[in-house]
Amino acid sequence: MDCKKDYFSLSPDVRYLNCATMSPLAKTVEEAGIKGLLRKSQPYEISSADFFSLAEVVKRKFAELINCINAERIALMPSVSYGIATVVKNIAQKSTDKLKTDIVLVGEEFPSDVYGWHELVELRDNTQIVTVSAPVELNNRGEVWNENLLEAITEKTLLVCISPTHWADGTLFNLEEIKNKCTHTGALLIIDATQHLGAFEFDLQKIQPDFLVCASYKWLLGPYGSTLAYFGPYFDEGLPLEQTWIGRKNSDDFKNLLNYQPEYREGAFRYNMGEYSNFINLPMVEKALELLIEWQPKEIQEYAKNLGQPFIERLSNSGYWIENESFRSAHMFGIRLPENVKMENIQKSLSAEKVHVSYRGNAIRLSINVWNEAHDLDVFSSILEANQ
Repeated sequence: MDCKKDYFSLSPDVRYLNCATMSPLAKTVEEAGIKGLLRKSQPYEISSADFFSLAEVVKRKFAELINCINAERIALMPSVSYGIATVVKNIAQKSTDKLKTDIVLVGEEFPSDVYGWHELVELRDNTQIVTVSAPVELNNRGEVWNENLLEAITEKTLLVCISPTHWADGTLFNLEEIKNKCTHTGALLIIDATQHLGAFEFDLQKIQPDFLVCASYKWLLGPYGSTLAYFGPYFDEGLPLEQTWIGRKNSDDFKNLLNYQPEYREGAFRYNMGEYSNFINLPMVEKALELLIEWQPKEIQEYAKNLGQPFIERLSNSGYWIENESFRSAHMFGIRLPENVKMENIQKSLSAEKVHVSYRGNAIRLSINVWNEAHDLDVFSSILEANQ
């Protein structure tokens, strides 16, 4: 894969290595958003069919990206927290096995993947959160963390909520092994793939999670405020977080909306957010998904790997710690500083050179995508080497 920098409107003097916080918009995505915004200026051009048609296209494209054979299991949401809240509501009502007491999470998980489970603990008797913290020892850290996570999944486990690429440092968790353990113990598998999908190949047919959710504004290259979710069979006939007119049967028949319907539309449609026919965001999500389908996440991961490897070796030789390749993603990873290096000095130097990364404790979170090129990483690495 070649560098795709020309597809974006990034300033030539900026080194943007921070997609894990928010991606830039591709020019085609930007144009779609502007066109969608202007569409509201002529609302008479929006037909009743338009409330459904583009959303269905977006669901099909997302289904294609993750190899979901049934796009009717895809729902549109405003955020990951909305999806987790929906799942919490349904598990609280449906799960009656009193022997299932444990909600298994990894340590330092993103807040949106934690707070909702605290609510489930309040709603469901005899339920607790089991947190598998990261090993203190850096040697084989990712491997040991994966082993400890698998050991924590037992017959008492109600569910496992996992980000396959850890949001803070890019640690990879083995989804196939986690899924196998969940199947063996009868635990639900909940996946937040926000830092994974778009930059990493994902096969829904192989993993078969019970629920998967992904915000679009990071590696899916889409707008802020749009999130895509997959609901497995466990959530069939469940209850949505909100009661919307569009989620009910025959909602496309506008003239008969006052004939209130007790039944929901089929599939995961009931779980769609209110006003899901977003005429600004959905065209942007569509164009972003088209790019990812064309470029292929597997190739994006390989691009990031090939681009980053020489600089990872440079930094490792300079005393910086980076996780073993087998247990970290190539598109996003943490860089821990040697004891003699001060983070504030690096921050000042990177800022002066317009190098954009994220900081997490005593580590730098660096993320690589298709607009990055060798010069970006050379500038970044040279600054870290100069501070050694």
